[in-house]
Order: sequence, then structure tokens, then C-alpha cells
Amino acid sequence: MVDLMDFFTRYIMGSVQMLFGFYFFARFFHKKVKFYFYFLFAVCAIVVMHFVPIGAVAEFGVYFLLLAAAGIFIFHADWKSVVLYAALVVEMMQLCYGIVKVPLSVFYPLVSSFHQNKIGIVFMLLGEIVSLLLTGACCYMVYWYFSYYGDMEKRYMFLVFIPVLMIFIMEEYINSVLYSSVITDTDKVTVYANHYQMLVVQLLGIASLFCILFAYKKLLQNFRLSTELSLLEQEEYSLNQYVEEAKARYEKTKSFRHDIKNHIAVVKELLQSGKLEEAVSYIEDMDDIAEKMSFPCSTNNPVADILVGNKLGIAKSMGIDVNCSLLLPYPCGLRDIDICIVLSNALDNAICACKSLDAGTEKYIHVSGRIQGDFLMMEVENSFYGKGLFKKGTGLSNIKTVTEKYNGAMNIETQENIFVLHVLLIIPQHPENILQQMD
Repeated sequence: MVDLMDFFTRYIMGSVQMLFGFYFFARFFHKKVKFYFYFLFAVCAIVVMHFVPIGAVAEFGVYFLLLAAAGIFIFHADWKSVVLYAALVVEMMQLCYGIVKVPLSVFYPLVSSFHQNKIGIVFMLLGEIVSLLLTGACCYMVYWYFSYYGDMEKRYMFLVFIPVLMIFIMEEYINSVLYSSVITDTDKVTVYANHYQMLVVQLLGIASLFCILFAYKKLLQNFRLSTELSLLEQEEYSLNQYVEEAKARYEKTKSFRHDIKNHIAVVKELLQSGKLEEAVSYIEDMDDIAEKMSFPCSTNNPVADILVGNKLGIAKSMGIDVNCSLLLPYPCGLRDIDICIVLSNALDNAICACKSLDAGTEKYIHVSGRIQGDFLMMEVENSFYGKGLFKKGTGLSNIKTVTEKYNGAMNIETQENIFVLHVLLIIPQHPENILQQMD
């Protein structure tokens, strides 16, 4: 009976525990594992456990190595992610098992004198079930709250691994110290001392683990925010250059318009004097000046004219067909910098998508937009390859931020090899806009 119970506890329940942890280990990598991999993992676990001496440290160490091997050879993950996730699973299983073991160890001696064998089986099954449920709850919390680890910065992984390893070693050391002295009664029922201290240690261990994960998440968020802020600062700097260039062109246009009467007078005088060649030459000079001041794309917004003209000029030089029928309000309650953020990110994404297409494939970018009441609707359509799949990056996030600022919306459509970005912005009402509408 004792051998049967040892076999059941060590191999059957041990395999269930390992498969349970293996399931959440796969979930951390967002992998769906086929059934035969579970069977193979269970067989390997049973074979290895047969040659490993009974003991928490040895068993958990072997389990860690099995998970690491599965992560590398089955999931084909990088070794840093494998080490971190395997350590998390092993540590949570160890702490949850210790938390459940303490109350059972307290109550078992009180009831074991009635039917020791039956009570032992009940307590053993109860402990395994509760520890599995508690482990599953903790793993699910990690998966649900920290699931972004799949794309985190690899160089920061050991900021978590080292504290997790330290918790494991300290928990085992405290366990050995507190349980070093045991009292065995005449019925050979082992009664441990310091249960409550050990329960506090286990609870503090699991709390420390989640505190480390929470701090690590906040640290990564700060790194990402600082990176995105740096990108936005660079983008704002380049967009401010567009603003300054647009203002300079606007001033030149005002100056030209101011002097237009004088130019007309000069041309009229040349024609009246019969100096046709001089008049034609003077008109050609005026045409050159006007051409330099004109915008390749006229949107009614001088800042956007510079930006869109520059982006579409780059696209055209790459062999991409471009078309612009965009009409923007000017002036209005929409900040020029916000309009430029939307257009620059949308056009950069469109140019990148077209550039990745194979030679001979149709490449085009169409920019359109109009004002309807208090709404500004913009649309950027381009050819792309992805069979309906695309990855949302920082550019689309920046556009979404602007739409939320103006209580608008962003929508994406993909049809075969066509990508369409729709942006809706609500134009804030200012006195100047109201007067403009009255006119």
C-alpha cells in the first residue's frame, strides 16, 4: 500500500503537476501545443524523475531544465525568454505548494489518529488539487496582466530572473532552517514546528514575486514611453521645420501679391512702348517667381502643402503614382502640428508599404479629404502586400492619439492588396470659424 501510494504521488500526481505548469509555460509564449507534445513531455518527466532523488530542490531543478528544453526545441524561443518563463512557472509552483502544505501539515496530525491511511490519501489529494488551483490562478494572473512580455526588451530580462532566483534560494534556505527540528510521535506521525512562520515566508514570497513583476512592467512601460517620446520629439522638430518653411513661403507670397500692381504696371508700360520681347521676358521672370512660391499640392493649408508636397515628391521619385485631392480648413481650431502628425505618419506608412512591394507591382498613394460641417474627413489609400494582415506600430498609435484628442475616430480597411486609412476629426468651434462660416 505504501509503495502504491508513493508511485501514485511521485509519478501520477507529479506528472499532472508538470503538465499543468507546461500548459501555462506554453501560454506565456502564446503557443498552442499539440497533444503529442504533452504526452512526450509527460514521458520525459516520468523517466527523469525516476533517476532523481526525492527532494524539493532537485525535483524543481529538473522541472526547470525540462521546461527550458521544451521552450528551446518545441517553441523555438530565445534562451533568455525561456529561462525567465521557466523560472516563473517553477517558482510559482513551489510557493503555491508551500502555501497549501502548511495548513494541511497543521490539521493532519489532529485527525490522522482516526483512519491514518484514508485520512492521508484525502489530505494528499486535497493538497494536490488546491495547490494546482492556486498555481493556475497565479499563472493566469501573470499571463493576463503581463502577457506583453513576448515583445519586451531582451536585455532587461535578468532584472526579473535574478530576484526570482533569489526568492527561490531564500525560500529553500528558510524552509530547511525552520523545519530542521522535527518532532515524531509514537505513531510515527511527523509534526513540524514553525508552521506559521513558514506560511508567512511563503505568502511574502508570492507577494514579492508579483511586486517584482509589477515593478518590471512599469519599468518597461517607462522605457517604451521614453522611446516614443524621443520619436515624437524628433517628429515635432521635423514638422516645425515644415511650419517655418510654410511661413516663409507665405511671406514671399504676400510680398509678391503686394508688388503685383507694380509688376502689371511695368508690363503695361513695356507693351505700350512696343517692347514686346522685354515684356515677354519680364512676364517669364514673374512666372518663375510664382512657380517657386507655388505648392506641388494645394490643400488650403500652407503647412500641410509643404508636408504633403514633400512626402508625395519622395514617393514620386521612387516610382510610386501619387494623387492628392485634400482640402483642409485654414485657419481653424485644429493645430497645424496635429494635422502634420496625422499626414506624416500616414504617408510614411504608405511609402514604406509601397516600397516593400515587388518590382512590377502597381504602386500608388491617393490622399483625399474634405470638410463636412464640423468634421474633417481624411483618407489615405495605398497599395500594399500582406493578405489583409498588418502590424500596428508607433505611426498608427500617434494618429490614434490625435484622433482621440479631437474626439474623432480612426478606421482601417484592407481589401486584397489595398490599404485604406480613414481619419475623422471634429473641428473645434472658435469665433474665427463661426465668422468664416457666416461669410
